Amino acid sequence: MDRNPSPPPPSRDGDEEEAAGGDCIGSTVYSKHWLFGVLSGLIQMVTPENAKSSSDDEEQQMELDEEMENEICRVWDMSMDEDVALFLQEFNAPDIFMGVLAKSKCPRLREICVGILGNMACFQEICVSISSDKNLGQVLLHCLYDSDPPTLLETSRLLLTCLSQTEVASVWVERIRENPAIYDSICFIMSSSTNVDLLVKVGEVVDKLFDLDEKLMLEWIRSGAVQALDQPQEDSEQQPVFRIVPCVLEAAKQVRSENPEGLDVYMHILQLLTTVDDGIQAIVQCPDTGKDTWNLLFDLVCREFCQADDPPIILQEQKTVLASVLSVLSAIYASQAEQEYLKIGKVDLPLIDSLIRVLQNMEHCQKKPENSTESNTEETKKSDLTQDDFHLKILKDISCEFLSNIFQVLTKETVTQGLKEGQLSKQKCSCAFENLLPFYSPVVEDFLKILREVDKNLAGNLEEGFPSLKIQT
Repeated sequence: MDRNPSPPPPSRDGDEEEAAGGDCIGSTVYSKHWLFGVLSGLIQMVTPENAKSSSDDEEQQMELDEEMENEICRVWDMSMDEDVALFLQEFNAPDIFMGVLAKSKCPRLREICVGILGNMACFQEICVSISSDKNLGQVLLHCLYDSDPPTLLETSRLLLTCLSQTEVASVWVERIRENPAIYDSICFIMSSSTNVDLLVKVGEVVDKLFDLDEKLMLEWIRSGAVQALDQPQEDSEQQPVFRIVPCVLEAAKQVRSENPEGLDVYMHILQLLTTVDDGIQAIVQCPDTGKDTWNLLFDLVCREFCQADDPPIILQEQKTVLASVLSVLSAIYASQAEQEYLKIGKVDLPLIDSLIRVLQNMEHCQKKPENSTESNTEETKKSDLTQDDFHLKILKDISCEFLSNIFQVLTKETVTQGLKEGQLSKQKCSCAFENLLPFYSPVVEDFLKILREVDKNLAGNLEEGFPSLKIQT
């Protein structure tokens, strides 16, 4: 089915009297009696006398009766209403769904039940109640081992909803830590699934987990490394070893062209990994992993994002993902300066070109609001601008730090080539200086010394434009 069936229609004619007599759920037009019937049907489906054991019956259990599917899908849609969700909670529906998840072998039914719980968890009171049920929590986490992508998607959505509630987030983090097999399951999904929606949602779960708990992130970073050491390379009978970085990279490649928001999520995961030494080592210690990470991110920065023929305002759409990508590239560049893949193709000049273009576009984005003549919804605009300024400032800080690191290693030969190819024109050097000064003055001064040897006139012109440099040098 392309969509879930619509909820049952409001009561009419003769049903109005029954509805007026208290059959409606809260302030909705949904019928309590009808909902009781659907939930009772669910209970009957998983009672011992209906749980068959023969192979034929097991095959039937894998399918869901069309009428029952339509009914339970209506409940799924209805559960987005708070009155309905609260009524389901009062009727102990989560226990019924837990029984279905524990006993049913029907993928569609399991998906719908997790989906209803996911809708219910959107309401704080119910989320706290669901999260406090240890048995239900274990059953839901066990759904992460499911082989059915739609069920995995709904499970991930539910987990993300709970992890986003500050009152219960720590409960779920601790449960996940107590179930190490979840690491393997999530890594398997990221490394092998082609379902973009699932990859994005799983990525959001991992991103949220790492953001909430650095200890868990460290455990997952080390988990793959320890497994790799314990498993002999020649033993092909062993289960595959999942390392977090290659799995994240594989998922990023899969979502890259189809879901920009998903790519943003996976780039942020990599950025979070670089906030700890173990995470940086997980990226660069294995040459293949370091090279794969560098190549993907270098390609994004130099050939996809913020290109010369893009309108400058595109930076507003790309600012968060660019900040993550550049942050990770900068961390690799600083820790792996001697690696061969950082030298092949002369990476310094393309990166300088991209970083300066980012800074140029940033100037355009920051000037635009000042030139705006519109005055309506002033408070809302002010709030939006503050948020935009915050993200742009982060991107600027990362870009300037990365650019200064590259400037520090430039040689006379590279500067000569950059002038010849246009990456180090007067306009671009001026933009770089405007953004690097005064915080990176020594770096700029050292660059000018090299530039004087290559192009004395250009160096003189730049000094005229930046008097503080002329005085100091």
